[in-house]
Amino acid sequence: MGFFQKLKDGLTKTRDSISKSFANVFKASEIDDDFYDSLEETLVMSDMGYETTEKVISDLRIKVKDQKIKEAAACKELLINSLRDQMTVADNAYDFEDKKSVILVIGVNGVGKTTSIGKLAAQYKNRGKKVLIAAGDTFRAAAIDQLKTWANRANVDIIAQGEGSDPSAVVYDAVNAAKARNTDILLIDTAGRLHNKKNLMDELAKMRRIISKEYPEANVESLIVLDGTTGQNALEQARQFSTVTDIDGIIITKLDGTAKGGIAIAIQAELSVPVKYIGIGEKIDDLQRFDPSQYVTALFSDFDMKSDMEMLIDADIEEIPKDDDLFDL
Repeated sequence: MGFFQKLKDGLTKTRDSISKSFANVFKASEIDDDFYDSLEETLVMSDMGYETTEKVISDLRIKVKDQKIKEAAACKELLINSLRDQMTVADNAYDFEDKKSVILVIGVNGVGKTTSIGKLAAQYKNRGKKVLIAAGDTFRAAAIDQLKTWANRANVDIIAQGEGSDPSAVVYDAVNAAKARNTDILLIDTAGRLHNKKNLMDELAKMRRIISKEYPEANVESLIVLDGTTGQNALEQARQFSTVTDIDGIIITKLDGTAKGGIAIAIQAELSVPVKYIGIGEKIDDLQRFDPSQYVTALFSDFDMKSDMEMLIDADIEEIPKDDDLFDL
């Protein structure tokens, strides 16, 4: 299965919901205030958020006026392009994958943090990277055991201590092990919940200080994992974490199990932090790099009435077959 088809299949629930909702909106014969009101309601109900919706509606109004469009059906492509415009991922967003990097993985319990670390470790290892995992969430015994299981599956080393041990001590050991073993990528799990926000902030800050002191030459990347099925709650979690630590990128999981896939657009647009990976299934290679154009194309491929290939050409995307045959756990 090609990369785009896998993405499209993974977003089936969201696409089905969006297609039905937007089809009803675009039954309108003309573009008037009622049309924009219906469109606004549909965007919000698709979990694209109020802020993102206002941007899209405002942009659409300007384009419709400039191009003197009168019929609702004639502005479908303008809407899709406006949604694409809300999301950008810089060309250097994934440079850290090819550097000596320490990746801090943060997020609340239950969002798929441990699984995401395991999948990333397996993918990096499959590409020939030397990978190390650190079990920095020592407040939840299950997190350590789960991470050890993933390390075994991915055939990568893990640095871990017992439940209740000092997370920063684990990070200290892991960073020095990464240097000694000439590791390419060190993935560090962190606590999802501490006693209060100050404790969380202090713990993450302490980890960063240790990395900076012990491994100053390493690139540090902080990724937050969000559960796509929680919709706007995921956006709020990201906002809360951004108040206590720097966030370089976002991983959105479980998008195949929800009709709330529009949240990826809201998160990308409202936080000014790039979504870097999305999870659209249980397999190792179902955690994919995020491509905004392909994502919007996959969401609206039924609604737009064009073939997938036509939409990919319009978005200036090529359908590229998978290079690696990543194993299925």
